[in-house]
Amino acid sequence: MRDFFFTTIKWGGSALYEGMRRLYIIICVAVVAMFLTGCGAEQAVKKGDRFYALGEYYDASTKYKKAYSQTPAKERTQRGKVALKMAECYRKINYTQKAIAAYNNAIRYKQTDSLTYLHLAQQLMKNGNYKEAEKNFKTFLDSMRHDGTTESRNYEQLAKTGLLSAQQAPQWKKEGSAYTVKREHLFDSRRADYSPMLAGEENNQLFFTSTRNQAKGDELSGITGTKNADIFMSQKDEKGKWQRPEVIDSELNSDDDEGACSFSPDGRTMYLTQCRTDASYPRYATIMTSNRSDAAWSKATELVITRDTLSAYAHPAVSPDGQWLYFASNMPGGQGGYDIWRVAITSSGLGGVENLGAPINTPGDELFPTFRPNGDLYFSSDGHEGMGGLDIYYVEDGKVQHPGYPLNSQGDDFGMTFEGLLNQGFFSSNRGDGKGWDHIYSFYNPEIVQTVKGWVYEQDGYELPQAQVYMVGNDGTNLKLSVKGDGSFTQQIKPDVDYVFLGTCKGFLNHQEQLRVEPVTESEEYVLQFPLASITAPVLIENIFYDFNKATLRPESTVALDKLVALLGENPNVTIELSAHCDYKGSAEYNKMLAQRRAESVVEYLTAHGVASDRLKPVGYGKEKPKTIRRKLTEKYPFLKEGDVLTEEYIKTLDEEQQEQCNQLNRRTEFVVLRTTYGLFPKK
Repeated sequence: MRDFFFTTIKWGGSALYEGMRRLYIIICVAVVAMFLTGCGAEQAVKKGDRFYALGEYYDASTKYKKAYSQTPAKERTQRGKVALKMAECYRKINYTQKAIAAYNNAIRYKQTDSLTYLHLAQQLMKNGNYKEAEKNFKTFLDSMRHDGTTESRNYEQLAKTGLLSAQQAPQWKKEGSAYTVKREHLFDSRRADYSPMLAGEENNQLFFTSTRNQAKGDELSGITGTKNADIFMSQKDEKGKWQRPEVIDSELNSDDDEGACSFSPDGRTMYLTQCRTDASYPRYATIMTSNRSDAAWSKATELVITRDTLSAYAHPAVSPDGQWLYFASNMPGGQGGYDIWRVAITSSGLGGVENLGAPINTPGDELFPTFRPNGDLYFSSDGHEGMGGLDIYYVEDGKVQHPGYPLNSQGDDFGMTFEGLLNQGFFSSNRGDGKGWDHIYSFYNPEIVQTVKGWVYEQDGYELPQAQVYMVGNDGTNLKLSVKGDGSFTQQIKPDVDYVFLGTCKGFLNHQEQLRVEPVTESEEYVLQFPLASITAPVLIENIFYDFNKATLRPESTVALDKLVALLGENPNVTIELSAHCDYKGSAEYNKMLAQRRAESVVEYLTAHGVASDRLKPVGYGKEKPKTIRRKLTEKYPFLKEGDVLTEEYIKTLDEEQQEQCNQLNRRTEFVVLRTTYGLFPKK
């Protein structure tokens, strides 16, 4: 019994000692763990702060999230501070749901700053939670301190605008609009796809920005957590169907961020945004240019707009007339946040910058300017009354207009591009995407649009991409229109207006067309032709007919001759040589006499219709000047080559049918410009 008692005491005392030893170890481990955890959280916050300072918000958010999870729940103050940092990162990278949760945690732990309720309200707007957003806008306005600074007034204005938006957005959504929108899954990826821009002579190319896996480079961006963006392109096939997009395979894209591009009116210069990577310095967006040679785009070079190197320049857009470059910037002198600015594009470089001012710019952010081909300016903003996030707006008669739902949504809506003058095209939006990725949507508004499409080309030749067209209307319209690479232009016109169009190009005579526009019940396009006569080369007068072996003009010749009368009227300082030519058949003397009389018949017609005789010189060449073939004619007559001269010897080497075709080409009436100074100087 004693022994038992002793044994019990022995082993019982030993068990008690062992239990106390284990408890001590557990406490020590816990203390060390708490110490290490605290150190880990502190280090994560410091790393997050460094990433945040560089603008690398995704990397910063991962560090703050780690710090938050490692901070004990009882350390409410620290958890609240970290939650607020997380919320700011999530707000900046469009993680709306996570931002809302983080802001609410900061509020729960009573670690808000002066803007917490404003930012939370804005995130709730992007989530479509308008009632909660309204409540938080009111909380911000009730609690804000008015210190009289511009910054304070700007935040107050943003909150008041947000409050009105929260109250009106549900009704806008209920009312809707004439717009229909559709997500274009062909252009989708598992990342962000945004800022579409149509290009090509027939809008058969779609450029857009994407962070998909096919983008260049291997590293992930510290800003977004995805690859740096590149510019991709989709092309229409022969049936007008869009093909799968591919990255532009040239030096245009680099390992840095490229995107948000636009084009000069001739399509040969691309303006784009680029963000360079710097491991130790914040990255500022810059505007770059790239030139197209054949089908390839060159390496982008920086476009220096100002000497300010501490501001961002992004989202370039060229006005339809090619005279202005619009862009977004946070440079000093704006209304607050990012503003829309513009700078003149001249032959000697860029002019001075101009801020568009109110009512376009606000204390919020105005971004992604773009143009409808009729000249209307569109842009996106979070500073005007809207439905949440960035909304699309346009300027009409100096006033900012909201196109309504469903073009706009509770998400970010931006980056429009128009397919011709109709109100249709593409835009980008992150509506309904839980991760905040942007996607490309098409839009259509069935409004009635009347347009004119003109083609400027060399008479008997090809298009003239250097041409310009002057457009004047009796409603006060006075425009100078540039043409595309194919010599065409498209312009919106108004009903009940009389227009005059004057096609011009250096080295060519002017050509005028008139158009009366009547009201219509559906969209309509008018087509005008502007064949310009060369000043340096002979110009064929088509459809001039004479009686057989005579100089008498046939009645069907009057249409062509009346056009020549009009042409000389449009170019009053021009004198011409009017020449007639024959084929090689018959004697040289007879052909020359017949040709002279035919040329004189044309001159008689012109003078009888008001053209001064001293502006006209009739010459009959007979068969002395056989026709020289120009490239355009080789398309109609494939057996001929550019530069061939249709001499008798050459023609007789051809088969019988080809000989007759060449003889027809030689039998022609032409004119060539002699002077362009008629009537400009007083006669001696």
